[in-house]
Amino acid sequence: MATAFSSDGEAALRRELRAAVATAPRGDLDDFYEMGRAAAFVRDGGFRKVALQFPDELLADAVQVAARMEAATGAEMYVLGDTTYGSCCVDEVAAEHVGAEAVLHYGPACLSPCRKLPVLHVFGQQPLDIRRCAEVFQQLYPEQQSRVVVLSDVVYAHAMGDLEQQLCPQYPNIIFSKLVCGDLPGPAVPGEERKFGRQFLVEAAGGLQDYAMFYVGAEGLALTSFMLTWNRCPFSSFNPITGCGRRETLNVNRALMRRLYLVERARDAAVVGILVGTLGVAGYLTVLQHLRELLCRAGKRSYTLAVGKPNPAKLANFLEVDIFVLVACTQNSLLDSSDFYRPVVTPYELELACNPAREWTGNYLTDFRDLLPGACAHVELPPAVPTAEAVPDVSLITGNMRATHLCDPPTSQLSPGTALACRNQTRALAQISPAASFLESRSWRGLEQQLGQTPISKAVQGRRGIAIAYEDEGCEHP
Repeated sequence: MATAFSSDGEAALRRELRAAVATAPRGDLDDFYEMGRAAAFVRDGGFRKVALQFPDELLADAVQVAARMEAATGAEMYVLGDTTYGSCCVDEVAAEHVGAEAVLHYGPACLSPCRKLPVLHVFGQQPLDIRRCAEVFQQLYPEQQSRVVVLSDVVYAHAMGDLEQQLCPQYPNIIFSKLVCGDLPGPAVPGEERKFGRQFLVEAAGGLQDYAMFYVGAEGLALTSFMLTWNRCPFSSFNPITGCGRRETLNVNRALMRRLYLVERARDAAVVGILVGTLGVAGYLTVLQHLRELLCRAGKRSYTLAVGKPNPAKLANFLEVDIFVLVACTQNSLLDSSDFYRPVVTPYELELACNPAREWTGNYLTDFRDLLPGACAHVELPPAVPTAEAVPDVSLITGNMRATHLCDPPTSQLSPGTALACRNQTRALAQISPAASFLESRSWRGLEQQLGQTPISKAVQGRRGIAIAYEDEGCEHP
């Protein structure tokens, strides 16, 4: 008999795997996946190869959707497998592997603008009880003159028009946000908010802080990003799955205290690993270069790492790194690094740590594009200060003195932290990077090929079965 700690593995080998299903009934596939709109997008664009990107919970319908789309458009459809990074981002890298000319992105999305391929977002029309949602709103906001901005998860955006028609006659100061796929042309008008793929116009004289926020959707990364960014606004929410509403009691100040603690850790760090968490969001190459220059001016060494989806096991391989900064979309940048060997911060937190000209204003930024030159929140680096004139600073974590001034940018063409050495007797020069030097000093450097040192032998049959019970070990257990 199998126990909690031992089994012969037969149950695992015979277990039937079933595809995941969506969290809500989808009804007809044509309506849920908006086949008509998607087919018109492919035909009007003249695309012959199209990539279909599904999240895990909708992957069970991929074959049927692809077959119907091919029949309706005559184009070749390629279903993307495991995404390179988060499923909310458009995976342009995987789409380019098959030579796709466009991408149909299904399911929840962060709405980050893409760089290369045309994209059509099909969120999936999850059902929403309009009457129940309106009742919850009236219970949470009994005063009809309340100033409220209504936000929603993208899968419920199709029902916001009906909800607006039901609430607007009673609440004259209510504002419904609109979804925006891609960047809007032209600058924003006074009072207009453009964040997280949402757009709405605030008419109150006091600005957005005079409004409350009502979110339609389940608890998740999107709601967390909203609450951190608009942390001066009270939040409430309605969960369409449970049909319940509540005032959000997430202690935003406590979450901000945790993020500000990570800023202090970033100030103490001497070596920073820049994690590439996206290859599709527009501007990611620019922010990578911006972070490298910032760290160089701050006197810190930096390594750029592309590890796919970060996890504790992957990042634990880089022992020389004191802290990581993740360049990702707005929803994936707030990574909970409590289980990681080293903390993971956002580009904005690294700016707070390394740019003396940037001060904490109470507004948290999760979109790295806001930090770039020409953006609304860009802050120029101040001029360098000589070491003798620098104001000393004390770490709040270690209690040690540290330097907070900026250095002059390097004038040589070689990247900082590289050196020249004689490579051979012909006096050829070679660059030595600090990463390679550190790797040479480690006792274990990964799998060693040992070419020419291993004797050649004929191939033999190895063990069969699974690790918990190989066939030559028997099936009996004590």
